[in-house]
Amino acid sequence: MIWGTTWAAIRISLRGFPPFTGVSLRFALAGAVLLCLAPVFGVRFGGGWRVWRVWIINCLFTFCISYSVLYWAEQWVPSGLSAVLFATFPLWVALLAHFALPGERLTLMGLVGVLVGFAGVAVIFSEDFDKLLGPKVAFASTVLLLCPVCSAFGSVAVKKWGEGIHPLATAAVPMMLTGILLGPIAYASEADRGIHLAPAPVLAVLYLALVGSALPFTLYFTLLKRLPATQLSLINYAVPVVAVIVGAVFMNEPVTVRVVIGAALVVAGVGVATRVGKKASIEIS
Repeated sequence: MIWGTTWAAIRISLRGFPPFTGVSLRFALAGAVLLCLAPVFGVRFGGGWRVWRVWIINCLFTFCISYSVLYWAEQWVPSGLSAVLFATFPLWVALLAHFALPGERLTLMGLVGVLVGFAGVAVIFSEDFDKLLGPKVAFASTVLLLCPVCSAFGSVAVKKWGEGIHPLATAAVPMMLTGILLGPIAYASEADRGIHLAPAPVLAVLYLALVGSALPFTLYFTLLKRLPATQLSLINYAVPVVAVIVGAVFMNEPVTVRVVIGAALVVAGVGVATRVGKKASIEIS
């Protein structure tokens, strides 16, 4: 429900904050809040190089590179199309997990489910593909594909090496490192663009930091300790469906046959990819 709203919130935040500045503020605020909450939950941050390796990889791939690319690209790419392009995330997770996580070998039916789910997301937002012909949109969309690849690498790395690290720490420290790392980069590259402290962009940044980052990423890393990375990544197919439902209920946006078919494909794909109790007969080697 939360991540289904963040695509539009990013677009709103860009009206007042340049991309790198927006990413830096978002994750610095989110990290600070989580670090303040850490003593309440008894979270400890020690652990040596093994823990720092996870934090650094998570910082660079899940947050720093991924969201810098996303914010930069959303200056031109519509939020719906951005959601479709990021929906390749489960496919990248499945492929990386196949080689990196012994317990998550990719089966033929699993791959079919992932592809069917992605097809459903593409159908839902198929009208946005026409916007690829706009100025800079095609190039920005191509660059945006780095976002799901980097995020997938980060998730698989946390799953592989994050055992014993508290989920709140897995989120808090990389977020704060992202804010610190991108701060000087934002100042050096965006000082001439200025910041417009209008109510909508400011509220969007606060929403993205507190509601869109601190809470859901902590929940995500909690679930990642308990579920296969590929299975958990499939929530990214539900995000666009939720966005469509919210738009229909609260913004009177039409629900077309295209949306219904796409949502059905998403549900079917997730069902196939996560089915329990049946063994897929063919494993991809």
